[in-house]
Amino acid sequence: MNRTVLVTAHTGRGAAIESARLVIDRLVEAGLSVRVLDVEADDIGCLGADVVVNEPSAAKDVEVMIVLGGDGSLLRSAELARPTGTPLLGVNLGHVGFLAEAEVADLAAAVDSVVAGRYDVEERMTIDVLARQNGQVIADTWALNEITVEKQERMLEVVAEIDGRPLSRWGCDGVICATPTGSTAYAFSAGGPVVWPEVEAMLMVPISAHALFARPLVVSPRSTLAVEILPDTPGGVLWCDGRRRFDLPSGARVEVRRGTEPVRLARLHGVESTGAPFTDRLVAKFELPVQGWRGRVRP
Repeated sequence: MNRTVLVTAHTGRGAAIESARLVIDRLVEAGLSVRVLDVEADDIGCLGADVVVNEPSAAKDVEVMIVLGGDGSLLRSAELARPTGTPLLGVNLGHVGFLAEAEVADLAAAVDSVVAGRYDVEERMTIDVLARQNGQVIADTWALNEITVEKQERMLEVVAEIDGRPLSRWGCDGVICATPTGSTAYAFSAGGPVVWPEVEAMLMVPISAHALFARPLVVSPRSTLAVEILPDTPGGVLWCDGRRRFDLPSGARVEVRRGTEPVRLARLHGVESTGAPFTDRLVAKFELPVQGWRGRVRP
């Protein structure tokens, strides 16, 4: 059976280009078919790979998509991989890299694990987003990390809603609706809780709200969240994963539900610094102090 891997890289970084070439050479040498995106092919300039158009069809019939870069690169790649259910394997070349499975020092071992099929696939919850103005749909999209309703210039005046019931009115810089995956991204910076990826929930986190009750909320994945921009107040902007932008006029309503399609991530076996429990990832990524820990007393 022909096995195909799609390799994509943050071509603005020399290290990512060099790593992509190494990955492609190693995969081709192992007998796997390799694809690269047409928008990256000239920069990567690697023989042995098929060049495909930068659209979701690029990931069709692909076993796994190897992403070389930071979390932004992986979020970009998720737009290609989600429609076909192709697993993403991130190799971190950025700063925190929470979504990545491997660090660049483990690149060769990570590729070898893919060649040997030593990986599992986990599904990450997404959110679907619908924005309306006077009942007319003005945006229909999705996100893996979060959506934000943000001010453009002046403070937003919004009403938050949970399951069809009004919760509170906020004057704020914005409102974040996030998945557990996104809990360590923008929502974390805004004071939201860290939610373990296997927990099924959605978060609503106000940004710099001028209100007595403006706490981060964790709600059921079966809930519907909504943010309404009050009429006769300044409009705002809808951002999805910090990548897709939609203008929101005064009076717009944004509804958020659990996504109909997850994003799939590959998790490796047999690579020392990968496949770690989420707690260990938190400690490593945020450099949390754990000195003095003795662990469970064993009989």
